[in-house]
Amino acid sequence: MTDIDKLLQQQNIPPADPAAKQAAMRAALAEFQQEHEATQNKKQNNRSSGQGFWQRLRLIKDATLRSMIMTSFTKRTLFAGFAAASVTVLGFFIALPMLLSVSPPSIDNQIKISEINMSSAPSTTVYQPMAEDIMVEEVVITGYAKPEMQASLPAHRTASKLSLPASHGDVMHMNASPIMTDVAVQPAPQNRDKFSEQQENPVKRTADEPVSTFSIDVDTASYSFVRSQLNNGILPPKNAVRVEEMLNYFDYNYPVPQNQEQPFLPSVAITDSPWAEGKKLLHIGIKGYDVSAQQKPKTNLVFLLDVSGSMNSPNKLPLVKQSMDMLLGSLKPDDTVAIVVYAGAAGTVLEPTAVKDKQKILTAMRNLEAGGSTAGAEGIKQAYQLAEANFDQDAVNRIILATDGDFNVGINDTEQLKGYIERKREQGIFLSVLGFGRGNYNDELMQTLAQNGNGVAAYIDTLSEAQKVLVQEANAALFPIAKDVKIQLELNPAKVAEYRLIGYETRLLNREDFNNDKVDAGDIGAGHSVTALYELTLTGSDAALIDASRYTSNTLEETNNSSEYGFLKLRYKLPKESESKLLQRAITTADSQVDDRLQNDVAFATAVAGFAQHLKGSVYLKNFSYDDIIAMAQASKGDDLYGYRTEFIQLVRKAKIAKEL
Repeated sequence: MTDIDKLLQQQNIPPADPAAKQAAMRAALAEFQQEHEATQNKKQNNRSSGQGFWQRLRLIKDATLRSMIMTSFTKRTLFAGFAAASVTVLGFFIALPMLLSVSPPSIDNQIKISEINMSSAPSTTVYQPMAEDIMVEEVVITGYAKPEMQASLPAHRTASKLSLPASHGDVMHMNASPIMTDVAVQPAPQNRDKFSEQQENPVKRTADEPVSTFSIDVDTASYSFVRSQLNNGILPPKNAVRVEEMLNYFDYNYPVPQNQEQPFLPSVAITDSPWAEGKKLLHIGIKGYDVSAQQKPKTNLVFLLDVSGSMNSPNKLPLVKQSMDMLLGSLKPDDTVAIVVYAGAAGTVLEPTAVKDKQKILTAMRNLEAGGSTAGAEGIKQAYQLAEANFDQDAVNRIILATDGDFNVGINDTEQLKGYIERKREQGIFLSVLGFGRGNYNDELMQTLAQNGNGVAAYIDTLSEAQKVLVQEANAALFPIAKDVKIQLELNPAKVAEYRLIGYETRLLNREDFNNDKVDAGDIGAGHSVTALYELTLTGSDAALIDASRYTSNTLEETNNSSEYGFLKLRYKLPKESESKLLQRAITTADSQVDDRLQNDVAFATAVAGFAQHLKGSVYLKNFSYDDIIAMAQASKGDDLYGYRTEFIQLVRKAKIAKEL
């Protein structure tokens, strides 16, 4: 009877202690060594026996008989090898819990062991336990691992010191005298979410730079990602927070024009800043014209679905399938849907199919399984090829990409992909992006693809978010009412000493870009709301941060004494036109009288902007606490039909107690 058998037959197992663990480890390792030596001897005997067998076989002159014997021998050998391997694996998994039952560790204290691919080249593999509060005997395990496999192990699986000098032999040895050492915790797998670095817009002196120009943004991915992090008790990375996407997640009751020829109207309000005494906030809001069911054009969609191995989790591919199912419910029977998937390679799963044949579409999606690497660029090319082959001049031709992150096979250069998508956009095929899951999300790439594909970028973290984006706001996601929408604000130095654009750091344009119709900008879908905020410091205010220039003549107040704070201009193109149209209006002191219909929306947007700046660690946010944000949002949430504003208030509360990674 072996030492391990004696341990396992004990009726009264002693309490967990280091000595018990060490005894179990010594017994297991000793038995493993015995089994290894026996296996090596058996292999040698089999090798000798095999050589004799083949020598005798060559003496048989009948070729047919010799072939029959060889076939029979090979089958028996393969079967015996498979059976032996199965028994070995089964025995390992049966014995392992028994060995660990001497002192079962907690989840945090489990020992993670990297796989060893056996080869004839000897090497030393090192392992690291997980707990700081466990003292274990140092052990060195000398095995047979392929050097190339060791080099390819991920960083989070690289073990550190757990060693003991080997006494003799090639397999495993343990020093009889215990050497106690502290054990470091193995780090968790690294978070590979990628976000572009953003520098907060600075305060600018109006006399030096009076004009501000930027592209509108209707994306909402940032808000959903922030919510996902906070719901897990974690503060989001600062670069994941984009103020404009936090603002534009919510619907606002801005005035809407009566026809599609002028698809939106600008509304303006000026209020006191709640976080900087002596400063003002300029609210600019636009809301797109919404199309009726009769006005909806036909849609020609290609679902481009990521089915790589990283999508194999409940909040990824299964949620993608449910989300696409919801979207189908928003389409008309004569709309068409095709499906392209990509993993290690790309392929067409479903040719363009009418939505009235919904069951065929659902069957194709439900049969999808995750596995392989991520040839995203190849998938995009195949999706565009399918969209081009079935292009409908009178329909909305759009690709909807659903993915958890990066493209690690094929063309992954952002500029190459950007150029490719821009060219297809000019042909009338647009691209929208839906992000899923955490830990591998390449936000920077997804934003680039959506922006240059004249589409939206949304992040789907729950079924409720899929319902919001693909059902309640399906018109906005699918049907553009204006493209290349740009905003330009010229401020009056006689009235405004300084200004700061809050958010839109990734959407800034040069002044000359405003009148250049060749410069791409953001698009607005049917019913979309867009909000932009400027922080203003009025001339003569003590809140100014920038001193006046010593050698500049300051005669503006004497020569320009109008009531205008500034002048607002918007440029846009109708969906099928290439020449832009212009909207403009003056911003005056009268805009300080906020319309009663906009009171709640203006106040709530201010609370959201304050929260976003708080999460980003803004240097301009002074005395405006989480409690202040909650109070302002609570007082201005209004009817809140779908509960999104109430959910926002709960997120602020969660941010108060969330921990930063």
